[in-house]
Amino acid sequence: MLGGGLFLGSQTETTGWYETLNKPSFTPPNWLFPVAWTILYVLIAIAGARTFMRAPTGAAMTIWVVALILNFAWTPVFFMAQRPDLALIVIGLLLLSIVAFIAISWSPDRIAALLFAPYAIWVGYATVLNATIAANN
Repeated sequence: MLGGGLFLGSQTETTGWYETLNKPSFTPPNWLFPVAWTILYVLIAIAGARTFMRAPTGAAMTIWVVALILNFAWTPVFFMAQRPDLALIVIGLLLLSIVAFIAISWSPDRIAALLFAPYAIWVGYATVLNATIAANN
């Protein structure tokens, strides 16, 4: 998973079109994204492994997979298709799936749920950033 996320991120050009966008003042520097995502992918993988070991066909595992698919779908929609409006839908669904994972995992595996907390915070921030970019462009 970490390799896939890093590969997809490395294949995404953040110059050109992205640099021309009207971005809000709270946009983080470009160097922060790979650092944050590397840490988050490790936490996501650990939560997924714990969930798989506990209930490989359960609802939490299904939600984890959905979140991963949405996570990997956002980058091509935002950067490659250059559609911040559609990417906002993807990231909104991603945020909902992350919150759902935390909620459904809280009782059976609080550690897995807590491992998703930084993910929820970062994606919540990214959702606001995406919404602002979509509104301003």
